[in-house]
Amino acid sequence: MAAAAAALLFVAVNLACLCASENLVSGGRSFSIDYKNNCFLKDGKPFQYISGSIHYSRVPQQYWKDRLVKMYMAGLNAIQVYVPWNFHEPVQGVHNFTGDRDLEHFLDLANRTGLLVILRPGPYICAEWEMGGLPAWLLQKPNIILRSADTDYLQAVSYWLDVLLPKMKPWLYINGGNIISVQVENEYGSYYACDYRYMRHLRTLFRFFLGEDALLFTTDGNTDKEMMCGTLDGLYATVDFGTDTNITEAFGRQRRFEPRGPLVNSEFYTGWLDHWGDEHAVVDAQKASRMLKEMLTMGANVNISIKHPWPSIHPSNLFGQHGRYMFEGGTNFGYWNGADHDTKFRSVVTSYDYDAPLSEAGDPTEKLLAIRDVIKQFREIPSGPMPPATPKFAYGFVTLRKFANISGVLNTLSPPGPVKSQYPLTFEEMKQYYGYMLYQTTLPRDLSEPTPLISPLNGVHDRAYVSVNGVFQGLLERDTVLVMNITGQQGDTLDILVENMGRVNFGSKINDYKGLLSDLILGQDILTDWKIFSLDIDGAITGGWPHANSQESFAAPQREPSAGPAFYMGTLQPSGLAWDSFISLSEWTKGQIWINGVNLGRYWPARGPQQTLYVPGPLLSTTLPNNITVLELEGAPAHLRVFFMDRPQLTT
Repeated sequence: MAAAAAALLFVAVNLACLCASENLVSGGRSFSIDYKNNCFLKDGKPFQYISGSIHYSRVPQQYWKDRLVKMYMAGLNAIQVYVPWNFHEPVQGVHNFTGDRDLEHFLDLANRTGLLVILRPGPYICAEWEMGGLPAWLLQKPNIILRSADTDYLQAVSYWLDVLLPKMKPWLYINGGNIISVQVENEYGSYYACDYRYMRHLRTLFRFFLGEDALLFTTDGNTDKEMMCGTLDGLYATVDFGTDTNITEAFGRQRRFEPRGPLVNSEFYTGWLDHWGDEHAVVDAQKASRMLKEMLTMGANVNISIKHPWPSIHPSNLFGQHGRYMFEGGTNFGYWNGADHDTKFRSVVTSYDYDAPLSEAGDPTEKLLAIRDVIKQFREIPSGPMPPATPKFAYGFVTLRKFANISGVLNTLSPPGPVKSQYPLTFEEMKQYYGYMLYQTTLPRDLSEPTPLISPLNGVHDRAYVSVNGVFQGLLERDTVLVMNITGQQGDTLDILVENMGRVNFGSKINDYKGLLSDLILGQDILTDWKIFSLDIDGAITGGWPHANSQESFAAPQREPSAGPAFYMGTLQPSGLAWDSFISLSEWTKGQIWINGVNLGRYWPARGPQQTLYVPGPLLSTTLPNNITVLELEGAPAHLRVFFMDRPQLTT
């Protein structure tokens, strides 16, 4: 299940390893499959793993060790790790493995903690991550067929794996590291292309870079079609399935593709994700632990059913069932959230809490303790108490002030100036892959009466905030609001700020171009002669703007809010503490927030369910003012306050 997902414990539970091997290997490190006795062998001895998923890309580096230790103390002996390609190569040819992207440091911490690793390097990962981990620059090739043997796609994949996999090879368990197995692609059987040439190409690359002894596997959903398209000789086939599935039938299907070897459920779900506008999803802790106990009790001869809360699937979406898996969820900082598109576009919220055993802030939950109680019935768990929650603090209210409308600071946000084009260009054509762009033109005639501004081909991806001469008129929204009325005079400036809400991460619509994908029509006129501004908001804020420039550029920032896209700023005074907190933007509408230059993500309390954003303590200064910058897109409240709380509010 590749996209919408549960806060799953991913217990990739090897259900088959209650076996005795007749051919134990002495000496040396090895991890392999005993096909005769249907189990894994670690250093020649039967081995069962109980692992949990954690995404290093969703957790600040300063907290990696904290989360890993808690997972270890919960009784896990392995973790499952996705590698998002776009996180490491956001711009083609420019690779980043430093700071929060230091994958090898993460693997080393896991190793020192005593955790083995199941690596899922994609190149596609889903994970409710922007474009399923694929970099948006791939879409500069307008006819590219992603996840296929398309020449342009294969070339990019080959270059990327030539960078990534050689870094991973020393970390294989057989080479002295802690990676016991590596997944090739991700639930490929759910994708429409079903391109065996592509899977064979990946198999060749993985073998070339990792060696013949690396244990490679696939994971696919529990249908004949998915198993047919997602499996390949030389890659050990595992399944994942929901709790509405007969386990005997599910593993029977795996057996048709893998007659011998361990039975593996690669994803066991203990929660669910949220989209904006959904209710916050929760799954009962006792139910999750009972399911886990059933799985662990069964051993090799699995004959049980476990229940799982699958999302409703529209009949037109053939491959719409998809899930996820978290033990520790984390946060979609910045613009990294993904989206789904079944009957309409639905963006994933900023919090990736997932009602997981470890919360978004890494705190142990009732669910974690219940799961640990189950695990210790099957294997010895580390002695000692579970590490406590990280400390939280309610820093209180901060009153912001308006700094500028977005159209008034274009010289700062777009130093190169606009690109001129008769017709709109997409984000990808402008080589701006995330965030926001401004499209500007003039009204071709007087509009004394409200006149419809129309996106006739549903070409706004994803939200467009419309102003005339700086006065906010309203918005257009993908799949939802395709017409709005505006007024003005001939020659007035029409500004359309377009927000990329995160690219689709699952299914056939992952070629998710952003911006104005088609012409806009005003009355009966096609709008032309555009000035298009790529906005480097994050670059400006990381450089200290607007706080470093507020006095010299705007001697008297406004306290009054206004409708439409505008920046607001303020400071949280140092308290001597740098503890975690949660910022509430009650009565604000929708936007983006930065603290000390770090993009915390999107807020949208007006739509919900998420009402607070997680503020990791390491972002805060104990001695200097903490700068707060808010881009409010629709309308700020009169009080202009934000509130730092000591607990999250993930439901409306």
